[in-house]
Amino acid sequence: MHYYLRRAVLAVILLAALLATACGTSGKSEDPIKSAGVLRVGTEGVYSPFSYHDPKTGELVGYDVDVAKAVGEKLGVKVEFVETPWDSIFAALEADRFDVVANQVTINPERQGKYDLSQPYTVGEGVIVTRANDNSIKSLADIKGKTAAENATSNWSEVARKAGAKVEAVEGFTQAITLLNQGRVDVVVNDSIAVYAYLAETGDTSVKIAGTVGEKSEQGFAARKDSGYLPELDKALSELRADGTLSQISQKYLKADATGAAPEGTQGAPGSQQEPPQVRSAFQLVLDNLWPLAKAALTMTIPLTIISFIIGLVIALGVALARLSSNVVLSNIARFYISIIRGTPLLVQLFIVFYALPEFGVKIDPFPAAVIAFSLNVGGYAAEIIRSAIQSVPKGQWEAAETIGYNYAGALRRIILPQATRVAVPPLSNTLISLVKDTSLASTILVTELLRQAQIVAAPTFEFFALYGTAAIYYWVICLVLSFGQARVERRLERYVAR
Repeated sequence: MHYYLRRAVLAVILLAALLATACGTSGKSEDPIKSAGVLRVGTEGVYSPFSYHDPKTGELVGYDVDVAKAVGEKLGVKVEFVETPWDSIFAALEADRFDVVANQVTINPERQGKYDLSQPYTVGEGVIVTRANDNSIKSLADIKGKTAAENATSNWSEVARKAGAKVEAVEGFTQAITLLNQGRVDVVVNDSIAVYAYLAETGDTSVKIAGTVGEKSEQGFAARKDSGYLPELDKALSELRADGTLSQISQKYLKADATGAAPEGTQGAPGSQQEPPQVRSAFQLVLDNLWPLAKAALTMTIPLTIISFIIGLVIALGVALARLSSNVVLSNIARFYISIIRGTPLLVQLFIVFYALPEFGVKIDPFPAAVIAFSLNVGGYAAEIIRSAIQSVPKGQWEAAETIGYNYAGALRRIILPQATRVAVPPLSNTLISLVKDTSLASTILVTELLRQAQIVAAPTFEFFALYGTAAIYYWVICLVLSFGQARVERRLERYVAR
């Protein structure tokens, strides 16, 4: 009897284990991208010709963009692009802001140890770019002691640094070439594909490829470690390479087949074989983008400023009153908050809210994240302004308020704050004007505000002065309007000043 009972128990346990295994297998998808139905792709949007906005249509285009779209078609999923500055693109990947990076991510052992890297869809070699009239640099050994413009987190930055060059960090290749043309740096080390594309697009004869760095470069998609995306990505890339799609995309943007090793003797070929495209003058470019820049200011910069300032003032008032409180615990908490805000850079505060909090399960969209960071920052600085303004009101005003029957809250609301507001308006206006300019930092956390829009337009056209100058004028006009408003508010508050 016991023998049969043991057999029955073992059979039940075995059946339960098989069911659990089956459920576990069915619960874990073998094709996570297809199961999700969407592939979220992180890319710069200002890295021509790989990821940029078409000057005519404003559409996000480029070699990497088209490759990502082709992969999405092969997998039968929708592709969503999330534009992110290069220096924070891997932080955004780790924070699960998107699934993969498609931005000429170079495959190297360090990145392979930290991320899932697909098979390469671009292959090139490192080259040294100098001004055309500079014959002092012909090899990597010659850049020792020279100044190089590089992306701070790119592998070419490390190559230049190891060769003894002083590296100046820039956001992208277009800025690096601009600095080289302006004579601010001596050399740019970058991928041959990017250089060939630049020469083909611009016909620039003021720079040249002076030599190679002796190593190949392979670029692919990057995903979070153990994401499970590689089988699908690699299969799609293999099919695209086999049917010629990758080659067609490469020819479209790079005027060369960049899907394999670059052919020998191609240096300078794109520049000599391709006619420089017809481009708009700087004046026409500015005229064409007056509304896009204004729209970015009206829909992002100004709302971000107003919302953050209002919330920040509410925080500041509470912190200022806590700071004036006789309660030691409350006062010390307020002091600590002010110390943290004033003692850390605003950019770091933005990164903590947007990139660090997701590690604790708190994921906030770009615009609300910017509002939170800016509001907390304003709260810290404005708290001290409000505190000093309240303290500037003569003590006799408190005593007079008590005499006519006001309690603390009533005296504060009806007597003290109206007078303190008049004192606080000028410094608070300065805080507001500073906030208008600080909103440009929101571009680092995916908010397409005024400066980011200017970067998007300037990247494929290289008209940095014209577009950044126009953006500066917009900021200036906004600040002028605020200054005018400040003067009117001050005049209206004059009646609250004790005589």
